[in-house]
Amino acid sequence: NDTWLKLPGCQSVANTTCDFSSLKLNVYDKVKLRIRAEEGNNTSPWHNIDSFTLFEKAQIGPPKVHLEAEDKTIIINISLPGARDSVMWALDSSSFTYSLDIWKNSSSGERRTETVYSRDKIYNLSPETTYCLKVKARLLPRKNGIYSPVYCIKTPVANKLPPPENIRLDSKNNIFVLRWDYPYANVTFQAQWLYAYLKKIPGDSSGKWKQIPGCKNVHTTQCVFLQNTFRKGIYLIRVQASDGNTTSVWSKEEKFDAQLQITLLPPVITMKSTNDVSLRVYISAPEESENKPVNQNFPLIYEIVFWENTSNAERKIREKKTDFTFSKLKPLTEYCVKARALIEDDKWNKSSGFSDTVCEKTKPGNTSRTWLIAGICAAIFSIPVVIYVVKLLLRCISYVFFPSSKPPSTIDEYFSEPPLWNLLLLTSEEQTERCFIIENTNTISAVEETNQTDEDHKKYSSQTSQDSGNYSNEDESGGSKFSEELLQQESE
Repeated sequence: NDTWLKLPGCQSVANTTCDFSSLKLNVYDKVKLRIRAEEGNNTSPWHNIDSFTLFEKAQIGPPKVHLEAEDKTIIINISLPGARDSVMWALDSSSFTYSLDIWKNSSSGERRTETVYSRDKIYNLSPETTYCLKVKARLLPRKNGIYSPVYCIKTPVANKLPPPENIRLDSKNNIFVLRWDYPYANVTFQAQWLYAYLKKIPGDSSGKWKQIPGCKNVHTTQCVFLQNTFRKGIYLIRVQASDGNTTSVWSKEEKFDAQLQITLLPPVITMKSTNDVSLRVYISAPEESENKPVNQNFPLIYEIVFWENTSNAERKIREKKTDFTFSKLKPLTEYCVKARALIEDDKWNKSSGFSDTVCEKTKPGNTSRTWLIAGICAAIFSIPVVIYVVKLLLRCISYVFFPSSKPPSTIDEYFSEPPLWNLLLLTSEEQTERCFIIENTNTISAVEETNQTDEDHKKYSSQTSQDSGNYSNEDESGGSKFSEELLQQESE
């Protein structure tokens, strides 16, 4: 069951409203309330109110406003709505914005509305003119306050030295160029900067402005300073003119975002080939004249374009690292790379130009080495084969173009002396055998004469004809016929 407590300031009240602000409650905790009417001893039933938080129900009251006039401007100081010790808006003091309506008091002319900080300036006013204004606070996204009472103030006589106007900031390479317009010569200028978020914090921020290096006591309507002066963030810049002891009021404060104004310089690329047919890429920031790296105040990513030098097919990648490797490449092939820097937050759409193109050739790698070893082994084993083929070829050439005077062995065996001598020996043996068979001496002499004639015929035939085989056959057939005649004589 809920434990109900009496609400201080809301007991036995005669009105239909009550104030319980003295009760220190957490403005973000849910609260339940119930109400009943009492008359003497008679009471009505309790009426329950839906639970709520004090922050949801709170209404932003009118802020307090303090004005100061300065040349053609009005300085406005706005206090937080509510009591000084109120905890209702304590956590949201820097989240308030203020809407201001201003107009000339002398007529019912047109009003202009501006959004201002708790301490701000209203510019472009006429001198010696009374202006009236009112302010209301807003707490985004949906809380709107009540307008303050109307406040009026008169601007003074115009200063002898007008403030600089048309403040603008340009970027070039690694520097900022701050420019402004001014109608008079022979004056000096100085420029200051402030973090923009300090304007949202209630209180006086006039003592927190800082001098811009290189922009003090300058005699021209511009000054130059390094981009490294400002890191990531939003800043305010103002300029003041001086002529001796006379100074102008500060110019209108111009806001700029360092990321939008910054100029990113192209990175510096180096590339080295490794033994595993890969290329290692190193990215570094460019250097200033003082050998200090630029582009270091912003979180950068790099867009790298990589391609084979003999091909138009490009490969694009994005890397946060400044040291990475392209692997699985072709051996002994030239590849090229270029890169540009981009701010990591894509909503700014800020990038540098591309770096110079760097090309490098890959090393042979292990595959080429393996093929090299295999080629050497194949060459070693093929040497004997080549030698044999060359010798065979030389032999053929020598046989065709430089023939030997000695006939081939197949022919020489018929013309050499040893085979002829053997043939003669065989013939004499046959004659001896025949002498033992035949008894008639007349016949023997006839046979010897016939054999002698045959031998002479053989010698003649072997010298005059190459077809020795035919003559040999004739001799044999003649001899066989002669033997048959001898046999017939013996039988008779």
